[in-house]
Amino acid sequence: MTKEQIITNGLTSTEVKKLQQKYGKNELIPNQKQSFLKKVIHIICEPMFLLLLLAAVIYFILGEPRDGAVMLIFVVGVISIDVIQEWKTDKTLNALKDLSEPNITVIRDGKEILIASIDLVPGDLMIITEGIKIPADGEILKASDLCIDESSLTGEAEGVWKTTIENSEFSTGYWRNDYCYAGTLVIQGSAYVLVDKIGLSTEYGKIGNDVASAPEKPTQLQKQTGSLVKLWSGIAAVLFILVGIITYFNISDHEFKDRIIESILSGITLAMAMIPEEFPVILTVFLSMGAWRLAKKKSLVRRLPSVETLGAVSVLCVDKTGTITMNKMTVCDTWSFNKEDNKLCLCEIMGLACETDAYDPMEKAMLNYCENLGILKNHLFGGELITEYAFTNELKMMGHVWKHDGEIIIAAKGSPERILTICNLSEKELKLTEDKIIDMSKRGLRVIAVGEMHVQNESEIPTKLTDCTLTLSGLIGLADPPRKSVKEDIYHCTRAGVRVVMITGDNGITASSIAKQVGMPNSENIITGDELNNMSDEELRKRVKEVSIFSRVVPEHKMRIVRAFKDNGEIVAMTGDGVNDAPALKYADIGIAMGKHGSEVSREAADLILMDDNFSVIVDTIKDGRRIYDNIRKAMGYVFTIHIPIAFASLLAPMLKISSVSLFLLPIHVVLLELIIDPTCSIVLERQPAEYDIMERAPRNSNEKILKAGTLVKSILQGIVVFVASFGMYFIILNKGIKNPEIARSMGLVIIMLANLFLVQVNSSDSVFVLQSMKYLIKDKIMWVVNIGTILGILIILYTPLNVFLKLAPLNIGQFLLSFGIAGVSVLWYEVVKFIKKIYSRIQ
Repeated sequence: MTKEQIITNGLTSTEVKKLQQKYGKNELIPNQKQSFLKKVIHIICEPMFLLLLLAAVIYFILGEPRDGAVMLIFVVGVISIDVIQEWKTDKTLNALKDLSEPNITVIRDGKEILIASIDLVPGDLMIITEGIKIPADGEILKASDLCIDESSLTGEAEGVWKTTIENSEFSTGYWRNDYCYAGTLVIQGSAYVLVDKIGLSTEYGKIGNDVASAPEKPTQLQKQTGSLVKLWSGIAAVLFILVGIITYFNISDHEFKDRIIESILSGITLAMAMIPEEFPVILTVFLSMGAWRLAKKKSLVRRLPSVETLGAVSVLCVDKTGTITMNKMTVCDTWSFNKEDNKLCLCEIMGLACETDAYDPMEKAMLNYCENLGILKNHLFGGELITEYAFTNELKMMGHVWKHDGEIIIAAKGSPERILTICNLSEKELKLTEDKIIDMSKRGLRVIAVGEMHVQNESEIPTKLTDCTLTLSGLIGLADPPRKSVKEDIYHCTRAGVRVVMITGDNGITASSIAKQVGMPNSENIITGDELNNMSDEELRKRVKEVSIFSRVVPEHKMRIVRAFKDNGEIVAMTGDGVNDAPALKYADIGIAMGKHGSEVSREAADLILMDDNFSVIVDTIKDGRRIYDNIRKAMGYVFTIHIPIAFASLLAPMLKISSVSLFLLPIHVVLLELIIDPTCSIVLERQPAEYDIMERAPRNSNEKILKAGTLVKSILQGIVVFVASFGMYFIILNKGIKNPEIARSMGLVIIMLANLFLVQVNSSDSVFVLQSMKYLIKDKIMWVVNIGTILGILIILYTPLNVFLKLAPLNIGQFLLSFGIAGVSVLWYEVVKFIKKIYSRIQ
């Protein structure tokens, strides 16, 4: 098959299937799944479950196999909940991983299609462009200005210019210039590459076969959660010993063996009540489910801990083009320097300076403009391309040398500041041109200067563009209009205390004009790249406090800007789409890559990938980050609250010398309550909608405690009131001399279980009343399942033979309604506090 046929057709679907069977997947390290048994063992090794198993063993030792068996059944139930949650989390993370798999464009069955890089096979024809991380080794069949960074393999930082197989010269070195290698980066140009090797067969695969990813460091939130669990586990251990000793002396009439066992059981009950083992579950579930919800909104989280950081973002650095604007450039104005020349001459030189296969939005706009004027591509590019001057960030201009219409023409275009330096202009002509540039820029147009040079023969062609002496052809004014929703989005960001900063390679006046159009604060204050070069880091730290527009910047400038904001204590989110943005994305607290038009390198460096390159998605993502953090805080406050009545009841009963058979809570009842607490905190609270004022608050301090003093006081008060209500009712009924303690225990348990439902609704918002919260979730099926499930569970444990095993008794209608009423009052009192706070805030 000829090269042209390969480029046109590629592999067929049938050929791909056969090659996949032969060579397998294009991966370095096969995905290894943790076995189900290992997951179960990992969960059982948690302190909570070890206590449960110990309690079950003691019941069997006591000669009460029925209680031991019931305990084991409940242990299996709680473990099942945790296993299911972990399975759902793994499923979510795997789905996210599938979404984030790097993609590559290939030609198959004669069509260009986008596939996951893992599905590449030898013989595939892949199309690589600037910013792509090459996923396989292959031969270059066709290339245009292709330069590749091979430092990941060779250690040499300088880019390697590539050529095609047919143009390659014999090389004695190991690394070929007509060949692409997996793991290297395209830093300029494009090419068609015929895949030769994949996976472990590639040069990258040979080197990196034994490389494993380093473990991630725990975040501030993970550290806080771990500290809380350790602290309360330590307190639980001390109280375990204390309660055991008290119980031992309280039952002096029992045999020694029974005294020891029942003392241990009392201690176990308290320890189980004290350990907030739900905290790590909350963190894992909320972050993974939060990431999944963001993915459904076209925001793909690559690193779970970044979900918590989203809520703390105080500075959002964005590029102008494609983020604030639509990235749909159009030529809006032209100015011909020589009035004797008509517009067509200027536009023809402009077209000749463009790439023949244009992928830059500005070049596409220029060529479309030419076509609208009747200057077609077959006329522009019908001649012979002799050579070209490549565009670089430092040069900020480019050019082509054409043999066109019988003469040799050097057509160049680029930044006016650079093009004018190599144009032959008098002071008067230069002043006239600069005035026109300012006038066009003030109208929000991006200005490109166009110049030309005619030579007699090829020997007179300068080797560098900077060696040319151009005649200025004129100026081109292009516009990239702002997105419709950006003005409103920036307003929401400003209101939320998130400062939007524009970092662009464009002209400062153009950037300022766009900033004014979208209502960006401080739009008149600008720092240019040249000013940055002459500015110390200390001076930059001071200036960034009042400047929101940085123009004509290069990649190293972006790093300095991000660092300056971070040194000032800001939490910085940075958007980017190119290879040059990768260092700044990596350095920012949250790197946001543009998924639709972004490079593979920028995606790999980012924490978050926007599948829709839209500013509104960024704002929604920040809002959702705040919601997720809010809900984590609410869930942990809830866990703290609901553990207080359980712990206090387990602690107070031995002190009141209540007999072991009449205790309010036995280990089996603590397990029963855990069956309610786990789903409530990990399912219900995770689904809570955002507070109405969530985007009217200042960003939170990233170092603040997850359980702040206010939240802690609120949780303690709520927990104490629920404890007084449940234990008080139990104690009153117990002292009435009813035939058995089961009624007292049942009423106390029912109060805690129903209070649990009220707590979720009351604590779902710090300001919205419970009736409003219920209205928001009236159509939420999960909320109905949990609420109805809890009530059905209460009915089952009270009114079926199961009550005998659980040492409970059925309640009559009066007792049940009384328990319901007390549960409501024990929680709903906080609605009065909300009302008082709302009145106070209005007065203020």
